[in-house]
Amino acid sequence: MMNPMVGMPQGLEWLVILAIVVLVFGAAKLPDLARSSGQALRIFKTETKGLRDDEDDVDEQKTPEQLEIDSRDQTQAPAHNEASGEVLRERRDDTTA
Repeated sequence: MMNPMVGMPQGLEWLVILAIVVLVFGAAKLPDLARSSGQALRIFKTETKGLRDDEDDVDEQKTPEQLEIDSRDQTQAPAHNEASGEVLRERRDDTTA
C-alpha cells in the first residue's frame, strides 16, 4: 500500500509551489528562469548523448598512430615472465610527452 504523504505533488500542491516561486523570483523573471532551465537541460542531454556516442566510436576517433601503437601493444609479449617471476622491461613510445 502506498503512503499518500510521500510522492509527487497533486493539484493544489502545485499551485502552492507556483505561488511560492512567483513570490521568490517575481513574475517578470519567470520566463527568463524557464528559458535558462530549458537551455541547461538541452545542453545536458546533448552532452550525455555525446558521451554515449564517444564510448561507441572510440576506435573511429583514434589517429592512425594510436591504432598502430595499440596493435603493436597487443602483439608484444606480456610484461612479466610467469615462469621465473621476474619483470621484463616494456618498450614505450613516449612521443606524447
